[in-house]
Amino acid sequence: MIDHLDRAELGPLFKEARLLKKMTLEQFYGGIAKHVNNFSSIENGGRVVGKRLAKDIIDYHNISLKWLEKKEGAPFLSNIPYKHRQGGKEVRSANESLEREVPFYNIQPDMVFNGADVFQEVPEFYVNFRPFNDCTAYLPIYGDSMNPKFTGGDIIIVKEVSNLEVILWGEAYLVVTNEQANKLVTVKLLFPHSDHTKLVLRAANPEYAGDTIVDKKAIVKLFIVKGKVARKQL
Repeated sequence: MIDHLDRAELGPLFKEARLLKKMTLEQFYGGIAKHVNNFSSIENGGRVVGKRLAKDIIDYHNISLKWLEKKEGAPFLSNIPYKHRQGGKEVRSANESLEREVPFYNIQPDMVFNGADVFQEVPEFYVNFRPFNDCTAYLPIYGDSMNPKFTGGDIIIVKEVSNLEVILWGEAYLVVTNEQANKLVTVKLLFPHSDHTKLVLRAANPEYAGDTIVDKKAIVKLFIVKGKVARKQL
């Protein structure tokens, strides 16, 4: 059990264990979580690691609880990643991710999206709900241009789309653009344009008349909205 461990102290210890194995963040945490960049702040003490995630890291790398608590003995009980569970309990391979949670980013309406990793902040928390565990992020939505499909205060669940030539017309997407489209970031319904190099962005709310035409080359990231969480009270 890890209940007696100070989780606020585990991050630097995990870093020490990782460096002992001469592994990068991706190598050390890649078999445990999908989003390894967040572990940098955990290792540096900026975030406290969650109880379940801490247990997954310890189990995966067979880290000694005695070493974590008192720095006594060898750091690792075995050099083989992840001790398989026996006796009818779940058995997972070393290559199977133990952490299936999807991050929630509390982005603000005026947030600037830059670079390949558009979500520039540390997630506030993670959500483990199997139907959406293949998604990229949970995000709040603002405004009423997508009423009644989405209401300001709802949380949308988005999944990144890699091929702009395969679009589900009429579905809602989060569109992130570059300077060519004034760095527009918006959730809209997508429709085909007569020019196949462009997309039509349309609000669901009929009070928001007029379409927005965007060149596909201006889109740096595209996410389909796979679901939402409706909040009755904030």
